Amino acid sequence: MKNKNIAIVGATGAVGREFVGCIESRGIPLASLKLLASAKSAGKTQRFRGQELVIKELNEDAFNGVDIALFSAGSGISRHYAPIAVKAGAVVVDNSSAFRADPAIPLVVPEINAHRMKDHKGIIANPNCAAITTLVPLWPVHQVNPLSRLIISTYQAASGGGAALMEELEESTRAYLDGKTYEPKVVKYPYAFNLFSHNTEIDMATGYNDEESKVIKETRKIFEDDRIAVSATCIRVPVLRAHSVSMTFECERPITPQEVKALLANAPGVKLVDDWANNYFPMPKDASGQGDVLVGRIRKDLSDPSGKSISLFVAADQLLKGAALNAVQIAELL
Repeated sequence: MKNKNIAIVGATGAVGREFVGCIESRGIPLASLKLLASAKSAGKTQRFRGQELVIKELNEDAFNGVDIALFSAGSGISRHYAPIAVKAGAVVVDNSSAFRADPAIPLVVPEINAHRMKDHKGIIANPNCAAITTLVPLWPVHQVNPLSRLIISTYQAASGGGAALMEELEESTRAYLDGKTYEPKVVKYPYAFNLFSHNTEIDMATGYNDEESKVIKETRKIFEDDRIAVSATCIRVPVLRAHSVSMTFECERPITPQEVKALLANAPGVKLVDDWANNYFPMPKDASGQGDVLVGRIRKDLSDPSGKSISLFVAADQLLKGAALNAVQIAELL
């Protein structure tokens, strides 16, 4: 990214702000940084490296001179403006779901399939946050002993719904503790001290919601293996940021917890948190604000007598590795 002109689309959102923070904290040298948002945010300022950058309105002329554009403003915005940015000469790294399923567009997790970036035709898709959290620690295992089956249950934080949902969790929790009534605005269910199925549309043919379907499809695309059997249950939990995932995976050959720990001990993007003696394992509070996927509770799946299955638990910051950091890592590799 050295000497490149970078634009951030959706700069005032939760992920957009993390884009700025990642670029600053990683000390990435840039020629310029342009912050783009809706008309209502234009004219506001955001601090970057000791300066106040003025946020500009997103329009069709906003990408002149831009080399790399980081998008996180929703799939509708991405579908409209990403081709415009590419036509202006920029490479787009898109955090929405707009292009993930397109077979012609690379879906990239740098620790797994960075080689796919060379196939881009102007757009690179950033995967779903739950998929990234799940797949980063599974990839080292899959390379040695391929996965044949994967079952996951996610515990997804408010950060996955953006700044508005994070605010709703805080406000509804405060109201609950004060004994006041709070009418949900972002989701239709009470959020404080509650959990519910991920608030995306249900496919009436399969019973899976859109988030679950994304994880299933993206696992196969990123691992480049359509044979992997995947089932997912995605749940929204009253945690402010950092997603957690409980998973059980079956390999083609028998595998032990010790082998899995050895494979993950020095794996990129992974940190072992597996203290059995103190019952200390991955938690959102520890995952928040850092870039690794925390992995623990690594144990044999006792329901599988073949010895091919392992259960474990992970947590990762949805706004960082699940979104902004992964995209910035892609931009660095560009």
